[in-house]
Amino acid sequence: MRGRGGGLVGAAGRERRAAVGGRCQTGRVTTTTTYIAFLRAINVGGRTVRMERLRALFAELGLGNVRSYIQSGNVFFTTAEPDRAALTGRIEEHLEQALGYPVPVLLRTVDEVADLLAAEPFRGVEVTPDVRLVVAFLSEPLPAELALPHRSPKGDVEVVGAGPGAAYVVVHLRDGKWVTKEMFGKAYRGAVTSRFLHTTEKILAAARKA
Repeated sequence: MRGRGGGLVGAAGRERRAAVGGRCQTGRVTTTTTYIAFLRAINVGGRTVRMERLRALFAELGLGNVRSYIQSGNVFFTTAEPDRAALTGRIEEHLEQALGYPVPVLLRTVDEVADLLAAEPFRGVEVTPDVRLVVAFLSEPLPAELALPHRSPKGDVEVVGAGPGAAYVVVHLRDGKWVTKEMFGKAYRGAVTSRFLHTTEKILAAARKA
């Protein structure tokens, strides 16, 4: 599979606008993008955040149509902000100030997530009761020295491929547990937050609803 899971390039990485807004005072057409914010460190390790509060924090930033899906930190919203990096920084700063701890934020458009799933990244993988299929959303490209497919030293985690801003991981449970949490080795320095494949599909379906 092509790509290193880094920059959002090509068809999946283009800023496709989900809806067209009105015109600004200069007469230029403004566009609105629907984003899915995948949050890390939400409702894990004893840190609990109610979804009502999380939605309110996003709304405080002036983001529109804010919604959430389940308790793992998946927030949908619309915005006319054209700078994704600046928007990510604003959200992360606001969440840290409000919650008291850092919350890495990975922003993806609805089309980008749809393209990741349409690639059928796990085609050919044999799924058994001890296998979990995982989509790992990345803030940085995978290290160039990480040859794919990459298997963990214990053999329980295999990175089978990568797409724009994501990696595809097969987890082999040991005694019903996910043992190796460091999927890419110590060379990867960026932020990562993971969702099971079936959860990612449900997140996308929920984000597409008006």
